[in-house]
Amino acid sequence: MLYRLKNDFRLSIITLLGSCALLGITPFAIYRFAQGDIIAAIVDALILLSVCSVLAYAWISGDTRRSGLIMAIIACSGGLVVLSLQGTIGLFWLYPCFITSFFLTSSRLALLINTLTVFVLSLFQIGGIEYEHLISFITTAIVVSACAYVFSLRNESQRRRLEQLATLDPLTGVKNRRAMEEELLRAVATHERNDLSYGLAILDLDHFKRVNDEHGHAVGDQVLIECVDIISRHIRKSDRLFRFGGEEFVLLLPGVDDNGMRSVIRNLHKVLREELKSPSGAVTASYGLALLQSDENADQWMERADNALYQAKENGRDQIIVAPQPQLS
Repeated sequence: MLYRLKNDFRLSIITLLGSCALLGITPFAIYRFAQGDIIAAIVDALILLSVCSVLAYAWISGDTRRSGLIMAIIACSGGLVVLSLQGTIGLFWLYPCFITSFFLTSSRLALLINTLTVFVLSLFQIGGIEYEHLISFITTAIVVSACAYVFSLRNESQRRRLEQLATLDPLTGVKNRRAMEEELLRAVATHERNDLSYGLAILDLDHFKRVNDEHGHAVGDQVLIECVDIISRHIRKSDRLFRFGGEEFVLLLPGVDDNGMRSVIRNLHKVLREELKSPSGAVTASYGLALLQSDENADQWMERADNALYQAKENGRDQIIVAPQPQLS
């Protein structure tokens, strides 16, 4: 649980704000029940139930974008309902709703939700608010939303840059090992839900240390960059390439059966052998392949492909080995 909170920004925000809503609204719901204000208490209880449902959905499905949007709509709609019951004092509930919208969903959607909330409030004069108070609220709501919008845009830009730094290999520009581990977990989950087949290929450039030793790391780096360029030009748009480390790369192939996986890698093997060069001559690669099996987790899948790669190296390199299917116990 802590791992997901640390690595999923939007889920952590949804959880934090949802928890704050539960802690903030629950005492009011209890107090209103005790005071006999049943309608307001029921409204609070429904808001709490909605927040709990969205939190559960976010954690179970991992769909934080939709969850955040729904929670932002619930917050602003709930604020309007409270305003209709409590009158002018209910306006104070809308300010935190307007701010949290920008944390829960994209800046544009948050701005749209806040604008619609103010429009509905003004059109129907919810809560019977006096005109002077309404104008004052609209003015301050615009200021609050504008400041939150600017902050949200800057925050989104910084978060995208941090995500790129955390998931992209700085030399080749492809995704790194961390991103690969997340993609493999998603692939296994998709396979379990939809029975979509996946192929996995680990490729290792043969005798690459010689290139670095004989010609320097700058030349070696250029060979790696050219390798990625060649691979990227000869795989499908749906395929995912990762730099696993050093001269080792991982290719995730969605929607392929055993024959399709072999065909893609045979073509890639041929192309790399013909096009990838170093000052010493052609650079070849060894390949370990594994087709995802039912009831197999990401680590087991990766281990089978890695064992196949090891076998390819042991057999003399510059070849493709497909991992056998695991034995059923």
